[in-house]
Amino acid sequence: MPSLARVYAGASVELTVTGDPRLTRPRVRGAAPAPVSVVLEAEATRVAADHGGSAATTRAPVLVIPQPRPQQQAAWLRLLPSTRLRVHGRLAPPMRDGDRIAAVLRVNGGGAPQIVAGPTAAQRVAGRLRGGLRAATDELGPDARALLPGLVVGDTSRVSPDLEEAFRAADMTHLLAVSGSNLSVILVLLIGPPHLAARAERRGLAARLGIPLRMTALLGGGLTLGFVIVCRPDPSVLRAAACGLITLLAIATGRRRSLLPALAAAVLVLVLYDPWLARSYGFLLSVLATGALLTLAPGLGAALRRRGLPPRPAEMLAAAVAAQAVCAPVVVVLAGRVSLVAIPCNLIAELAVAPATILGFAALAAAPFAFPAAECLAWLAGWPAGWIASVARAGAGLPGAELAWPGGWTGGLLLAAVTAVAVLTGRRLLRHRLLCALCALFLLLVLIRPAPLARVISGWPPPGWRLVVCDVGQGDALVLSAGPGAAVVVDTGPEPRAVDRCLRRLGVVRIPLLVLTHFHADHVAGLSGALRGRAVGAIETTPLRDPPDQAESVRRRAGAAHIPVITAAPGERRRVGSLSWEVLWPPPTAVRSAERQGAAVPPVEGPNDASVTLLVRTAGLTFLLLGDLEPPAQSALLAAHPTLSEVDVLKVAHHGSAYQDPGLLRRVSPRLALISCGADNPYGHPSPRTVAALRAQGAAVLRTDSAGPIAITGPDLRAAVR
Repeated sequence: MPSLARVYAGASVELTVTGDPRLTRPRVRGAAPAPVSVVLEAEATRVAADHGGSAATTRAPVLVIPQPRPQQQAAWLRLLPSTRLRVHGRLAPPMRDGDRIAAVLRVNGGGAPQIVAGPTAAQRVAGRLRGGLRAATDELGPDARALLPGLVVGDTSRVSPDLEEAFRAADMTHLLAVSGSNLSVILVLLIGPPHLAARAERRGLAARLGIPLRMTALLGGGLTLGFVIVCRPDPSVLRAAACGLITLLAIATGRRRSLLPALAAAVLVLVLYDPWLARSYGFLLSVLATGALLTLAPGLGAALRRRGLPPRPAEMLAAAVAAQAVCAPVVVVLAGRVSLVAIPCNLIAELAVAPATILGFAALAAAPFAFPAAECLAWLAGWPAGWIASVARAGAGLPGAELAWPGGWTGGLLLAAVTAVAVLTGRRLLRHRLLCALCALFLLLVLIRPAPLARVISGWPPPGWRLVVCDVGQGDALVLSAGPGAAVVVDTGPEPRAVDRCLRRLGVVRIPLLVLTHFHADHVAGLSGALRGRAVGAIETTPLRDPPDQAESVRRRAGAAHIPVITAAPGERRRVGSLSWEVLWPPPTAVRSAERQGAAVPPVEGPNDASVTLLVRTAGLTFLLLGDLEPPAQSALLAAHPTLSEVDVLKVAHHGSAYQDPGLLRRVSPRLALISCGADNPYGHPSPRTVAALRAQGAAVLRTDSAGPIAITGPDLRAAVR
């Protein structure tokens, strides 16, 4: 398979599905979102190259990317693990050297999958159970509907990108999907605490029902195997299952049990069975967290109890601190950041994990037999699941939720050293209550980052700022100050997190008007980030609803947030405090002409030429914001507004592309030209020719790809960069 993949050979392949098919996450590529694809993991069992050679039998893991027509997509998504398929496609090498998969297989044609043999009976039952839980959660709120199937059976198909980002920022991703802790909750419910499982005072349902120890162990083993089948053998699930089975074996044989040897034996068995787990960061994090709970947490909990903390809170705090201390260096290796809200968020969310898990599994079991009861149980489970999601969103929403940190193994080792020093000094610090209180206050200030304090420390944003061009990569997001805590926002960039971070650093909590110049993804895909935690008066858009899918997405998001959507019209004038602006473009007649493809008034050629264009006045400065206007629309704008004269600041159209109207540049003759573009973007923005033309007009040119976010203060037109 690797040799065929290296030459991009076409081949007929028989394969066995090994994981649930899923849709790729939406990503913005230029002006449009990248198409969402179906992907699934499989094991190739037989391969025959198109040109020469006979069919060969193999066992090679492959990543399959079918390209079905929209009406056939559901057929691929319904495939269950253990299903055997026959496909024809082109092989390609994986993107990274040393990847687990031997090849990427892009399937030819857009039809339904050709099934050679259906799934096993166990997988069919598991599929029905998972489908029943999804159906039972259909009427829950968006976050609970997305999170509960993931928490119970690992089905994250409904988790939105912004919810996933919130869990990542709060270091709660282990709660976003099924993990070993879920199995632990179920086993404890059956056998009680493991250290009491063989004693006379043992607890759990098995003891209450009078089930003997050996039968309890057998029931626990069957429950564990069923859990792995239904929830899929992810690394953390395998680790928890192996530990659980070893503990159950010890209970059944009456031997002395110690959980740490059980963990070590489980790791050894699993790595011998599947050596690739030794390279899995998920498996590593699961083992480290469990090891910390068994070794570090008991001593830390005892120390906290000696200092007056009640037993249960002491145990929870010790577990969260121990797990975070050993896992954070590994997270830094992957992500290059440290979450400062991980411990409090996990502590608060932990209160809801057990109720959500138990009620979710009850709904899962009841769905095939009593669906109304399953809906009721899912409704009950939705409350703690919604609580967990709210904790993640609240934690991730804090300005200081994350701290940038060097990535790679160097950063991981550095954080491990800092953690060790913090532990050593922390032991002495706990003896001084005043110092503890001061440290807690300092941490609170770092998390909240009040705007005045952040401005004093970092110098950003500069006092008296009037316009900020956010650094959102290859896209546009501009912020116009409209008073303390308020701003008019023009476009939201391609990614929610970037515009949200920019607005938080500016201290913006109220947006009287959010203008979307046109519906290309690099201008509107970050909308949810701008709306997050802010009061928005209205969203104003261009009259041309193109591309239709992005326009519909904006309407859907605005409707969910109960924000009115209005249409911009030339001549419209508005004012908020000292900020005023006028809409110059596009004329409704031009948009109507484009929609009916007529030739009446110069029609717009597409979404770029329908960009809402604003002339803004504030603090004695004038700003011309051109959106993505192309030269024909720029020329028509000049003709429609013969009185348009010089401006102080020009937001250069279309990220500084080479297509600019020289007449417009001469007419407005800006003192400062601002270009919003992404570093190393594939379009070559900004064009050297455009930059040279602006400088020839006497304009200073600032660009976000090299300067980062840019702030303009008035009335002396000073520019500051972050």
